[in-house]
Amino acid sequence: MKFFFQNVLFTFFLLFLAVYPMDATASGEESLDYAIASNWISGPDVNISHDVDLFYVYPTVYFSNEPDNMSITDKDLLSQAKGVFAEHSGVYKKYTNLFAPYYRQVSIAVMSLSGEKFDHYFSKAYADVRTAFLYYLSHKNNGRPFILAGHSQGSDMILELMKELFHEPARMDKLVAAYIIGYSVTKKDLEQSPWLKIAQTATDVGCIITYNTQSKDATGSPVLLPGAQCVNPLTWSTHGGRADDTLNKGAVFFNEKHEIKKEIPHYTAAYIASDGALIAPDPTPEDFHSAASFFPLGVYHAYDYSFFYRNLEENVAGRIKAYQEQK
Repeated sequence: MKFFFQNVLFTFFLLFLAVYPMDATASGEESLDYAIASNWISGPDVNISHDVDLFYVYPTVYFSNEPDNMSITDKDLLSQAKGVFAEHSGVYKKYTNLFAPYYRQVSIAVMSLSGEKFDHYFSKAYADVRTAFLYYLSHKNNGRPFILAGHSQGSDMILELMKELFHEPARMDKLVAAYIIGYSVTKKDLEQSPWLKIAQTATDVGCIITYNTQSKDATGSPVLLPGAQCVNPLTWSTHGGRADDTLNKGAVFFNEKHEIKKEIPHYTAAYIASDGALIAPDPTPEDFHSAASFFPLGVYHAYDYSFFYRNLEENVAGRIKAYQEQK
C-alpha cells in the first residue's frame, strides 16, 4: 500500500489551505449526489445496530502523474478505496454504524499546481466530502453521536470539516472523537480554530487523536509538518517517554485481498519525538520500504493503523463508553 504526497509540495499544500480555506458552497463545484447509494462505500442505508456512527474518509488511492480528480466510475480505484476501508474500518465496526462516501480525491500531480489551478481540483474533492457529511447529518444520523476518522488525504478532509463546521457547539457536542491519523494537526491549526482539542487521556471526548509513525532515524516525511501534534496510541497522551511494547495490544497486517494475514501482540514500543513524530523503534525500516514507495525509508505512513491496530480498537470502545457516561 502507498499513500499520499511528496515533500516540498505537501508543505505548499498546508500553507495554501491556511490562506485559502476551502468552502464547497463557494467553490462553484457541483458535488456528487449522496442520496444515490452507489456514491457510498458504506451507506447511506446501513443497518443501524449501534448507538454511535462512524463517518470515515479513505486515503489517497489515486497516484496519477497527471493533475486530475479521481473518477467515481473507475472500478479499480473504487476497489482500492473499498479495500482500505475494509482494513481501517475493522478498528470501528464492532461499535459503530459505518458511513463512508466515495469522493473525487486529488491525484498526487495536483500538488505541483498553485492558485486557481490547485483550487479547481482540491475544491471538487472537499466539496464531495463536505456534501456527504452534511447529507449524512441531515438524513441518516438521527441525532446519534458520531466518530470522525480517516487516514492521509482522508484525514486532511476530516480536519478541514472540523475547521469549517465544528465551531458550532451543538455539532461538537455530538462528536465522540476524531481519529485524524497519518496527517498533521499543527499548533497553528489549534490556534486558528480553538474549538479543536488534542486528546490527553484515553477517555477524553470531543477531541482529536493524531499521529504520524516513523523510525527513529527517518527524515523527510511529507506528512510530518512543523508544529505537528502527536498522541501516543500506547498511552493516549501527548506527554511521557517511551511506552513499552508490552502496552501494544497487537499489530495487524493484511494481505492483498485486505484480509488479516498476521497479528503480532507487543509488536513495537512507541514514543513521541521532539518534532511531533511518533517513533516506532522496533520494526526494521527496510521491511516496509520499496523502490516504488512515495515515502522516505523509515516513514511508516502506510502502517499507521496496522502497528497499533488493537490499541485503536480498544480505544474506540473506551471513548464511546466515556462519552455515553458523560452525556
